[in-house]
Amino acid sequence: MSGKTFAEKILGAECGSIVFKKPDIVLSHDNTASINATFTKMGGDKVAFPEQLLIVLDHNAPPTNAKLANDYQKIRDIVAKQGIKKFHDVGDGICHQLMSLHARPNMIIVGSDSHTCTAGALNAFSAGIDRTETAGLWKQGETWFRVPESVKIMLKGKLNPGVYAKDVALWIIGMMGSDGADYMSIEYHGEGVKTLSIADRMTIANLASEMGAKNAVFPADDVLWNFIGTKTEGTWADADAKYLKEFEVDLGKLFPVVAAPHHVDNVKAVSEVQGTKLNQAIVGTCTNGRIEDIRIAAAVLKGKKIPAGFQLLVIPASMDIYKMAMQEGLVMDLLQAGANFLSPSCGPCLGTGQGIPADGYNVISTANRNFLGRMGNEKASIYLASPATVAYSALKGEISDPRGIAAADKFPYSKEQSHTVQVQQGDDRYAAGVWSYGDIDNMNTDQMFAGNLTYNINSAEGDKIMPYLFKGLDESFAERVKANDIVVAGLNFGCGSSREHPAVGLSFAGVQAVICKSVNRIFYRSAVNQGLPILVVPEAVDNYKKGDAVEVDMAKGTITIAGKAYTFNPLPDKLMNIFKAKGLVNYVKQANN
Repeated sequence: MSGKTFAEKILGAECGSIVFKKPDIVLSHDNTASINATFTKMGGDKVAFPEQLLIVLDHNAPPTNAKLANDYQKIRDIVAKQGIKKFHDVGDGICHQLMSLHARPNMIIVGSDSHTCTAGALNAFSAGIDRTETAGLWKQGETWFRVPESVKIMLKGKLNPGVYAKDVALWIIGMMGSDGADYMSIEYHGEGVKTLSIADRMTIANLASEMGAKNAVFPADDVLWNFIGTKTEGTWADADAKYLKEFEVDLGKLFPVVAAPHHVDNVKAVSEVQGTKLNQAIVGTCTNGRIEDIRIAAAVLKGKKIPAGFQLLVIPASMDIYKMAMQEGLVMDLLQAGANFLSPSCGPCLGTGQGIPADGYNVISTANRNFLGRMGNEKASIYLASPATVAYSALKGEISDPRGIAAADKFPYSKEQSHTVQVQQGDDRYAAGVWSYGDIDNMNTDQMFAGNLTYNINSAEGDKIMPYLFKGLDESFAERVKANDIVVAGLNFGCGSSREHPAVGLSFAGVQAVICKSVNRIFYRSAVNQGLPILVVPEAVDNYKKGDAVEVDMAKGTITIAGKAYTFNPLPDKLMNIFKAKGLVNYVKQANN
């Protein structure tokens, strides 16, 4: 009998099993007011286990309009009413950074944010969920997990000067693709791990969600023990554990890279895009806002000046980091170079805070997503890179190699990169009750429901979501979708944010099912929680032709297209019970009556 992976050990079951577990920490942030509304719909009054909850006000901090300010006050009232001790108010920092104060080895952590996987740097099983599921946890204290297949990534050697953890993360994404680890657990092994700080590990773990992964995890070792101040034995895979995929990455052979617009897996060597004119740069966010990142940027810019008219924004990941940067003189170095500092927050990353780019702007950022419209303007383009590449590029006003050399590197993985598709006016994708998007891969949640609307419209308000549903993909969808319609889609459907609005909207519209080649795992969970079937049947997608009659039989596990049947595995009974109840809200209400 083979050994067990990290995920199998910490979840206590074999790969593929469905288990119910009580997480150690349940994270939420600005979406807490929305979660509370859903909790109330479930019949909730008193949170089952308030010690589980960690709440952070960070995404729109300080609030940028009256609605957000009112939501923040509602959240403070909820915290007081429920007796929640792990609460961080405006200015304390970004939830994934502050999680490092609470996360410890062996913990199971879930959060209503896709980048909850960051805590895997501390040897925790840490995964994103949606708002509805978070509300269910408030009510019951436990949730379901499918024990994921695992990916083993061996890191050898050490990074050369000018190459950083962000380059490692982007390199792996470019190598594996945006769906290369879909619903999988990523384990980082090898001697190279010892050369990476906790800050480095947090950056790499953070970007696991951009490969579709459920979680990413590093071992508990001396580096971690020095960080938390105590030696705590962690959980780790057996030497003879079995993996779905295995990769080896030689850190010493990597060079600076960027993710070019408009997908994170569109990875190129800096030298391949060198000279691209820039208008704005960002150092910070949950991916690279740690003191190490600010030190790197300050070292590049100290005593120098960015070009006139260029915008450089610096966003520390927490107030403690901000204070450290001031004490070390880094803030003054960056201010004198022409930077602007924003409050510790998510800032412009999701397009709701300060720093939204103008039309035609090229932005280089240390953030984790560069989808079209991600920063609040579909007419801007975003490049992702390390703090060194961002700072050096800000100094030059164009994408530049932080090593200060004219390199001729070329990213070695030549697979076709993701591209953004928008359905053009006159391209009618609707026929016989079916929306035909089978040729479109990587339909992301920003296309399905814009990020800058996330906190203006409650995820429980299906009627208010409807006018904006799929607007970033197909302008006609919201106006024409009907009850019992079917959506056919390509690979990696629902990638991107843990935003549940699209699943809520599709369910509210009465969509019968989504048939796709593959699905992002958080979107899949959101769909289950809304009673919306997501059927992964690639052959059915490939053989569907516009106008074909499509029938779905959930009980029999069949999809019939133009008279030909395609089969899929019926869902486990525990999940079918959620569908039968028409979503998690009703399921929880029924379970507690």
